[in-house]
Amino acid sequence: MVSVSDFYKEKQCTYKGEKYSVRDNGAVLKHPREGKRPRPTDNKWTFGKFKAKIGYMEIASVRIHRIVATAFHGEPPTKEHVVDHIDTNKQNNRPENLRWVTRLENVLLNPITAKRIANVCGSVEAFLADPAKYRDQFLEPNLKWMQAVTVEEAEISLKRMLAWAKSDNKRSSTDSLDEWIFSQKFTQNPPVKPVTEFSELIMAKTAGAAQRKWNVPSEFPCCPQKAGKDPIAAYAGKLKTGSVFCRNQAYSSLVFKSAMSDDHQALYVISESSEGEKTVKRWALAEITHEDNLFVHMSRGTFFTKEGAEKQFCLAQGFEWNGGDSIDDYF
Repeated sequence: MVSVSDFYKEKQCTYKGEKYSVRDNGAVLKHPREGKRPRPTDNKWTFGKFKAKIGYMEIASVRIHRIVATAFHGEPPTKEHVVDHIDTNKQNNRPENLRWVTRLENVLLNPITAKRIANVCGSVEAFLADPAKYRDQFLEPNLKWMQAVTVEEAEISLKRMLAWAKSDNKRSSTDSLDEWIFSQKFTQNPPVKPVTEFSELIMAKTAGAAQRKWNVPSEFPCCPQKAGKDPIAAYAGKLKTGSVFCRNQAYSSLVFKSAMSDDHQALYVISESSEGEKTVKRWALAEITHEDNLFVHMSRGTFFTKEGAEKQFCLAQGFEWNGGDSIDDYF
């Protein structure tokens, strides 16, 4: 478990009119306003609160990653710049995992959207070499803005991305930019485990089980009562499609799909509401770990569609998602 006190450097910055102290472990402290009464979030070191709908950490509705990026990397070059999480883990807000990027770079650094561009243009490099050539070929509503990318913007992005690729010491000198884009997000570094200090555990109704980001105490009928030498594998062996995964006074859900991480440190479970189509968000994703002799069940979100759940199921394991978008990508 990462502690807010485990850090080497600390800086200060002002973001959206508020003054913050920021540590290189991704923790922030919001300073009180001069001459005003302290607020509940003032003078407290925190990694932020997880917002499942967007996947980011926040403090008083302000995204932590933008505060950290401002403190350690300076103000964004323009208002349109966004923060890229290099390892794709939106909860890893360490400065070295963050960088300011343009909207174009943010799209190109995502292997899923980059693949769509490559399908249209032949390659990402081909698009950046002559964006005007492909102006009329971006017909998808989500990519139509690509029609307005200028030659100058493309040239700057190409130079920056080639520099990032070159700085990746695992990249072969013969690799193309496209090969780096489609591989580096998933192989450059092992996935960084989410920071858990910010989220309190509550005990589940099942012995030996606990919950994180899961407010209603629940039963987990498949949870082993004896962990053994490989507790995650023991849990995985009990999950059968259609069996009850979770139940409480409000709802119950059934196992739809599960997968164990290669290192046997985590188990991912897609469950479906037992009420089926009567439930608005019918699908859910949970991550199970074994900590201090407890099976910890953490919610990774609920979803309107099976595709939305399967996408996050895939990404949580560090795999590339080759499917399309779903309604869950816009909520």
